[in-house]
Amino acid sequence: NLALFRFALDDKDRSWLDEAFAQTRPIPGDCGDEYRKPPFLTASGDLSHHLDSLPPVYRAEPVPGRPGRLRVDSGSVWEPLAGYARAVRDGHRIEVSGTTATHGRAGVVAPDDAGAQATFILDKIAASLRSLGGSLDDVIRTRVYLREVDDWEAVSRAHGRVFGDIRPANTLLQVGALVGTGYRVEIEAEAQLRPQ
Repeated sequence: NLALFRFALDDKDRSWLDEAFAQTRPIPGDCGDEYRKPPFLTASGDLSHHLDSLPPVYRAEPVPGRPGRLRVDSGSVWEPLAGYARAVRDGHRIEVSGTTATHGRAGVVAPDDAGAQATFILDKIAASLRSLGGSLDDVIRTRVYLREVDDWEAVSRAHGRVFGDIRPANTLLQVGALVGTGYRVEIEAEAQLRPQ
């Protein structure tokens, strides 16, 4: 098997490779994004042609007494306890509450790993937006709260992987504490939908 690595490329080989790569379409994202953004890649290839549409992760519900206002809950124990929604849509605006790496009622995801928590949080934010008819492309502002300032780079890299081309306004702060054990980052988002 090591013989496989005993070869050399000359300028002509590199030229052919460059030509071939120039004809390919870049696939957005990073490892794991194959299930988050089209094309949806698996071991058997792109499954986009098998899907009419993906169902929303959360169910949007009307807000009583507020015609046209919708909200979603993610199943976090904190939402009913503290009386808030994961996200609310009113007209063309969606506000996503401060979101931690909490999976339903199971608790913290990736305790003490700020980068992994940020990735999970941004997936929850994307799911919330999608459930309310928006997308990450509609995000105009994010706010990131860190328990430890040393986590800034891991969290910023996760944020950059998701929002690198979108580039919303952003604030990154270290705060005194986050509620709950093992939480290192909390992120909120604001989105403005384009009128159709």
